[in-house]
Amino acid sequence: MTLFKDVSLSATVAGFIATVISYAGPLVIIFQAARTAGLPAEVLSSWIWAISIGSGVLGIVLSLRYRAPVVIAWSAPGSALLVSLLPQVSLGEAVGAYLVANLIVLVVGLSGAFDKLVARLPLSVCAAMLAGILFSFGSALFTSLQEQPLLVLAMFVTYLMCKRLSPRYAVLAVLLVGVGLMVGRGELSADAWVIGLATPVWITPEFSLTAMLNIGVPLAVVALTGQFIPGMALLRSSGYGEVPALPLLAGCGLGSLLLAPFACHGLALGAITAAICTGREAHERPERRYVAGVVGGLFYLLFGLFGATLVSLFTAFPQALVAALRGLALFGAISASLAGPWPCRKSVKRRWWPFWSPPRACPFSVCRRRSGG
Repeated sequence: MTLFKDVSLSATVAGFIATVISYAGPLVIIFQAARTAGLPAEVLSSWIWAISIGSGVLGIVLSLRYRAPVVIAWSAPGSALLVSLLPQVSLGEAVGAYLVANLIVLVVGLSGAFDKLVARLPLSVCAAMLAGILFSFGSALFTSLQEQPLLVLAMFVTYLMCKRLSPRYAVLAVLLVGVGLMVGRGELSADAWVIGLATPVWITPEFSLTAMLNIGVPLAVVALTGQFIPGMALLRSSGYGEVPALPLLAGCGLGSLLLAPFACHGLALGAITAAICTGREAHERPERRYVAGVVGGLFYLLFGLFGATLVSLFTAFPQALVAALRGLALFGAISASLAGPWPCRKSVKRRWWPFWSPPRACPFSVCRRRSGG
């Protein structure tokens, strides 16, 4: 089938929600890192442009190539690392460290060693790893009740109702209800919007041994362990085990190398937001979920071009809204991870209401899916 025949509203919504969550949540860490380092506004704008354009192009190309929802995003653990490390070096030295980090990722990808590591990971370990990573984001929904109880409860009730009536569009309904409530209460104002395009700024790299060791090597390590391994585990546990790791690592490494002089600290395989695109909410048929990856890439490109405008909008979202939206959007992925593929001798029938339920038998383990390995 062609891309246009495979396009569906549910996959489009999944790609859009994944991109919105990327900007409304992890982007705040980049703002914090830029603020602590005292970076000028034009460098921050270039940083956002570079990570957005790189994520968009790679996500579209890889999703179309492997017919899988491959979501590329900037390294969230890496940006968190920069909050404390970036103020210690000059901007040119930081860019030099970015080049070293992305070169390491590229070499590891081309070596094929990462493919062998991922191939040896049991599917049950992949599912457990994914469940452990995502669970904290799902539970954040309930902790956000303390900040905005009315908002979070309204979004939660909307999710429960739509999950029964129209599961594919439950997250879209949650987003509309949440934004509608914020607008109605006057907590989202158009005055906070900044109209403008993001402009790339060239930064000449400088190579410092201290920066390479303190920033370059840690950036590569956290990208490989905190992004690529969970990302590959997500693809495997979601039924996309045929997607090789080599082109994903090599593509992210090469793309990051090209964009590093524009302040891109590193692109990596998405895990948290990608889980929104790999589940049944994106589409009932797994072979058509790749559209969510393509749509997410298109929105990355759009947000990259109009970064100054759209980022100002997303950062105006209250933290409680972001936490609730992210938690509800990931409920399906969390339930799928908890449901399998775990080793079990008997096949039991599972019920899903409204997002996950324990099996009727075998209470301490969940059986392997029939379609799973």
